[in-house]
Amino acid sequence: MTEQQECGPSVVKSVQRVTVWGIVVNVLLSALKFSVGIIGNSQAVVADAIHSLSDTTTDLAVLFGVRFWTAPADDKHPYGHWRIETIITTVIGISLASVAGGICYKAVTSLHAQEAVSPHPVALIGAFASIISKEALYRWTLRVGRKTRSSAVIANAWHHRTDAISSIPAAAAVILARISPDWAFLDHVGAILVSLFVLHAAWRITRTAMADLIDKGASAPTKARIEEIAMGVEGVATVHAIRTRIMGPGIYLDLHVLVDGSLSVREGHDISENVKQALLHEGPEILDAVVHLEPA
Repeated sequence: MTEQQECGPSVVKSVQRVTVWGIVVNVLLSALKFSVGIIGNSQAVVADAIHSLSDTTTDLAVLFGVRFWTAPADDKHPYGHWRIETIITTVIGISLASVAGGICYKAVTSLHAQEAVSPHPVALIGAFASIISKEALYRWTLRVGRKTRSSAVIANAWHHRTDAISSIPAAAAVILARISPDWAFLDHVGAILVSLFVLHAAWRITRTAMADLIDKGASAPTKARIEEIAMGVEGVATVHAIRTRIMGPGIYLDLHVLVDGSLSVREGHDISENVKQALLHEGPEILDAVVHLEPA
């Protein structure tokens, strides 16, 4: 898939559509879980409601950011605007970590509260609704993210997945606390487990985004595949000095190819152009390639 295809209006619309639905689901779920959490006296479910509300913030970042990061390259941004997507991905990760810290702090500080009472079963409604709806939203968002090769959309999908997963210990805490009043403290433990799930997702998202921001190159298998494609072009004697830069959905690449030194400039240029086209069409998500010729 080419860069031009990735930046088409259909991509923006598909990202916006799934994100708008994400906002609607998150707002409704937040209201439901907060209500039944308060009524049912479940700190874990209330914590889960805050998590769902935080999803709305990242949904808005993706919704308004997609038009900017898919904008074509210009004089001031010759490599395009893909770093905007990476920044938004980082913001999503940091926001998740902040939510996790707040949930964990409140749960730990109230873990031994004497006034803790068993949650009411009504709190389970919010947890089960979250598990079902957010898992479905995760699968849809992830599918769109992979299709558009958008790290921000994929990160947002995992944000939905953590909401679904974190509702499981919240539901378990309510059930166990209902079995025995002496286990009421498990509701607080469930809130702590929720925060750990959220923190783990935040680390995965932020680590990948930060690696892109500091221009981490492609993996060793990807570079090996690049070398294999270039070496398969007729006239190429060997390849070296492969350098890669991950930008948004793909890779910007430059490399040196050695050819017969007796070839004309035109013949050498044709070989380098063949190498570039082979990389763009057969390579691992190559957005652009600069090929430097050297005599063998």
